[in-house]
Amino acid sequence: MDETAIRALLDSILAPWVKELHLAPESIDENAVTLRLPYSDHLRHAGGVICGQVFMAAADTAMVVAISHVMGGFSPMTTVSLNTTFMRPVKSGDVLVTAQVKRRGRNLVFGEIDLHDEQGELAAHATTTYALINK
Repeated sequence: MDETAIRALLDSILAPWVKELHLAPESIDENAVTLRLPYSDHLRHAGGVICGQVFMAAADTAMVVAISHVMGGFSPMTTVSLNTTFMRPVKSGDVLVTAQVKRRGRNLVFGEIDLHDEQGELAAHATTTYALINK
């Protein structure tokens, strides 16, 4: 998938509230996709840092895009697990969300997602499992 296909995918599959994150393709590799999460004050909670829920939604979305990229297009799938470790708070600046497919089986796909802050520091790391839904 190229950048245009990824933008079209994001426009077509996301829930309206996830679209409000304004995720955009940053780079594409063989088994990975990086999306940019643009900073916005409305992403922060009362403690002044970007909410963990934002990171988890961005990670989940990036992995769906990465799986779609590896498969050559979107196919129905569902998240089986999303385990996230928050490494450091992010108060401002864009976040780069890199999702990499580690293993694709017949029915399950395993991946990892790294979220880096504006300084390139690891802010969160997630491991995921997705089930491909056969129609």
